[in-house]
Amino acid sequence: MSNNQSYDISRLLVGAVQGRSGKTTFTLGLLKALVDRGLKVQPFKKGPDYIDPSWATFASGQQCRNLDLYMMGADTVRRSFVKHSQGFDISVVEGAMGLFDGLDVEGSNSSAELAYTIDAPVLLVVNCTRITRSVAALVNGVTGFDRRIRIGGVILNQVARARHENILTQSIARYCDVPVLGILPKSKAVEIPDRHLGLIPAGEQDMLHDRIELLGNLVKENVNLDEVLKIAGSAAPIHCDGPLRIETAQKDKVRIGVMKDKAFSFYYPENLEALEDAGAKLITVNSMEDANLPDIDALYIGGGFPEVMAEEIGSNQSLLKDIKASVENEMPVYAECGGLMFLSRNILVNDKAYPMVGVFDCDVEMKAKPQGIGYTIQKVLPGNPFYPEGSQIVGHEFHNSQIVNMGPNLHYGFSTERGKGIVPGSDGLVYKNTLAGYHHLHAAAAPGWAEQMVCLAGEYRQKQQSEKE
Repeated sequence: MSNNQSYDISRLLVGAVQGRSGKTTFTLGLLKALVDRGLKVQPFKKGPDYIDPSWATFASGQQCRNLDLYMMGADTVRRSFVKHSQGFDISVVEGAMGLFDGLDVEGSNSSAELAYTIDAPVLLVVNCTRITRSVAALVNGVTGFDRRIRIGGVILNQVARARHENILTQSIARYCDVPVLGILPKSKAVEIPDRHLGLIPAGEQDMLHDRIELLGNLVKENVNLDEVLKIAGSAAPIHCDGPLRIETAQKDKVRIGVMKDKAFSFYYPENLEALEDAGAKLITVNSMEDANLPDIDALYIGGGFPEVMAEEIGSNQSLLKDIKASVENEMPVYAECGGLMFLSRNILVNDKAYPMVGVFDCDVEMKAKPQGIGYTIQKVLPGNPFYPEGSQIVGHEFHNSQIVNMGPNLHYGFSTERGKGIVPGSDGLVYKNTLAGYHHLHAAAAPGWAEQMVCLAGEYRQKQQSEKE
């Protein structure tokens, strides 16, 4: 029986013709400007991404969510969007790459396809560097390319001076049916520093605040926010099937540690929520400050930049030894990318070796360029503790490191059908109840993952209790 319902959600998607057009700069300024108006704003980011959402979370004061058609599917994307938009005045989605850029010539998994899926009007950000009247041809090309998508307005970015602005706006007004809603002036002051929120020391938080304040003020001064809100409010009701929330019968059945600090910050909030919904109480673990593991029944180690903090991590030998002993005692451990690096023997940075946990007989060497980037498809091999054998898991990878100095007795939990993995065709090192690979998981793409981790944690807890008796 269908449980289809409709929801009124004021919403829009920020897109561009190509990457580096200013989507993130404008989105951050828009989020701050709307918050300064007293509105409650829910940010979203298209595609697999940890870094832009951290900025959007900072600018809006609300946890940014990811929407990805490839990993989640259209129904789950709509349900997630509706669920997390409840109670907010407006939802703002930042697109990725060019508006129509997807996985193939049909544009599957593009920002435009996402806008169509959630029926969101698009604000088109145009980089106006070295362009004047031709901007009208560009705008007309975008509006006519896919008639399913409604371009609600144009934001002109990198506008040099008043004369430049006049030619741009007059050209669009004369030749296009889409309004210009505002501009962002050309200025290095509006550039986003190429740093990651989780890595910026506490002393630099003022810089973050100042940069977001600047962007918010620029948007307030140069963009017609009343029209932006009008366009967002014109979106039709959105329909989705299924319940928005799942009530958990029993909370806090087990205690699962989550390593969260400056070295490990890449977690989709849905993954953590899925563990809680499955009955876990989450306990934060700090790789540099905690001398020992807290009282936990399992450990989740996400991605991040352990190579940046490798000296501090390596000097915390008591925690490293405690984790290794717990792994040997069959405590469940799920590790992604940075977590894989953490569980290796050493992280090699600039010809220097920093000792890690040493669960796996291999080292990890940092490279200057990405070694694996994009979506992944994994087929589960026998002995994988977290997934049923033969099942297919979709995710993504992004890593500048490479596994080296590999011992002869490493076992893999995945046969990689798409992606680089650890070695060609394989990812996910397995040892006892530990799985560690370059594969990043989104819980929506792996039903049952959280329940299995809670189940393993429960078994470990019972084992520990029986050993004490």
